[in-house]
Amino acid sequence: MRKLHKKPLIMAAATLALTGTLAVGSAMAYFTTYSTAGGGVKMNMGFTETVPIEDVDENGKHITIKNTGDYDCFVRVKAFAPVELTYNAPDGGWTAGDEGYWYYDDVLPAGKTTEQELNITYKFPEGDDKPEEFNIVVIQECTPVLYDEDGNPYADWNHVITDDSTQTTE
Repeated sequence: MRKLHKKPLIMAAATLALTGTLAVGSAMAYFTTYSTAGGGVKMNMGFTETVPIEDVDENGKHITIKNTGDYDCFVRVKAFAPVELTYNAPDGGWTAGDEGYWYYDDVLPAGKTTEQELNITYKFPEGDDKPEEFNIVVIQECTPVLYDEDGNPYADWNHVITDDSTQTTE
């Protein structure tokens, strides 16, 4: 009997195995391909910002609010001073509310100014010396317009937009 040499047989099997793995590598590359990305993009989806317009004369401060932002909003105003203040809306459009705020009755569209003004007058206490100078500080806030399921606009004053265009939650 003839003796079989194992070395050529093993070499042939190894060659066949290596040739087979070449095809498997391509198939595996197809099924395991992936890609990654990095970096970031700042998105500006608009903002809501309001600016008080204050005219002062002998009758006090006359306040209107301008919406300089991109979205409609509701606005409210409150004033502080070292003297007694009285609010008046001669043409209507403003309503007294909680915590000393006065609320504009209508939605303030983007790019528009309140049509009615809010007048703030002051009164000095009896018998005291009148100060030469004092300031009436006006605080105004806005909140985005929300809509109920019937499409009616409403304000949620728990989400107020502050002067730096950030939204706060009370």
